[in-house]
Amino acid sequence: MKKLFVGNLPTDISDEELTELFSAHGRVRSLRLVRDVFSGACRGFGFIEMEGHEARAAVSALNGLELRGKPLKVNEERPKDKAGRGGRRR
Repeated sequence: MKKLFVGNLPTDISDEELTELFSAHGRVRSLRLVRDVFSGACRGFGFIEMEGHEARAAVSALNGLELRGKPLKVNEERPKDKAGRGGRRR
């Protein structure tokens, strides 16, 4: 199972629309759009889980694809850098 990062999404995209886009390349196991707490609008990115070979096919086909005038950014999720962003300041 691979987790994909999907960025540069339109703010009005729906779960169904994104699932349909990725389903052309395999079965979407899970999808989570990151939404604004107050407005409920998509914050421009989300995460999708697919099987390994299907995820690689989706990355190849969809990375850079223009969706409503914006090029999508699709890649495998990278682990958080413990020394970098996030966490407590020292």
